[in-house]
Amino acid sequence: MSNPTYQFAQESGPAIHWQLRRNCSVTPTQLGWFYVSLCMFSLAIGLFFWYLGATLVLAFAGLEIAVVGVAFLIYARHATDGEKISIQGGQLVVECESAGRLERAEFARQWVRVEPKSGDHSLIELSGQGRSIQVGRFVRPELRQVLAREIRKALRSA
Repeated sequence: MSNPTYQFAQESGPAIHWQLRRNCSVTPTQLGWFYVSLCMFSLAIGLFFWYLGATLVLAFAGLEIAVVGVAFLIYARHATDGEKISIQGGQLVVECESAGRLERAEFARQWVRVEPKSGDHSLIELSGQGRSIQVGRFVRPELRQVLAREIRKALRSA
């Protein structure tokens, strides 16, 4: 059984790709369906108590649904956050997505510097030609050095 060359990267021909994503156990779609069922259940209970004469229960059920909805919305906005790093030909391309906002940086492979921002467990800074971008948010801090070594190795061998 052979060891893979990279722990985080996938190789496809001459290209090397890293797909770093948030560990997300519930997709935004699943969360939406759960929220709809929670709303129906809470409203059913609220309406039942309203029918019995306890009118404030329905108001508090509505408040609960609104607060939980805001919390789920905040979670769903960041559920698809991630970083894509790819080396193809003479280019290193980095795309970082956060809350639907995409930041993209392209570097000439031979001019890229890979270094930790400020210590062993800090984010990895990719810099070159007057630009820089930080990656590694979705990798455990103790494994960021492994990711940095992989990127350096791929830049040298690409």
